[in-house]
Amino acid sequence: MVNGIAVALAVVGLLGTSVAEAAPSPEGGVVASEELFSLVTEADILDPSVATPEGAIPPDEPDGGVENSPDHAIAWYRARLGSTAYEGYCERAARLAWNRTRVHPSAIAHWRAEGPRHTTGRPPRGAFVFWNTSKWGHVGVADGAGGFYSTSVRGKIGHAKSVSYFRNYLGWIKGSRS
Repeated sequence: MVNGIAVALAVVGLLGTSVAEAAPSPEGGVVASEELFSLVTEADILDPSVATPEGAIPPDEPDGGVENSPDHAIAWYRARLGSTAYEGYCERAARLAWNRTRVHPSAIAHWRAEGPRHTTGRPPRGAFVFWNTSKWGHVGVADGAGGFYSTSVRGKIGHAKSVSYFRNYLGWIKGSRS
């Protein structure tokens, strides 16, 4: 029964009505309004583990190094070829590959926040490459030969020979740790 109450509380909170508003007081009136939920904020998006069950998001995998190079970023992807652990977390994978200190809530936010943005030319080795695939976008790391490494290549971390693998290619931004 406790789980049923928790679910009811969550549903009431999601609907925007606090339990306090819905519960009658002992005197027959309504208990004063008290907010029992909060909206999802950008901070929640930046740290989705707050609202996501443990194990649902792949852990950050610090390798102990502070490498800041295209070779390191590509090696990170190559070491995980075939992994499905980062499906839906392309921005997280790109950040970890570069050991980045800057965090973006999505690939499209990364594209919009940094620059200079290049929409033509072959992306150099290690550059972040972007697509407008959804409201969150998609990001990978360029191999320097016209292809890239990323999540969602045939449903897993993989390599594609052309940035045309996904539709709606946006362009590239130079890769960096910060």
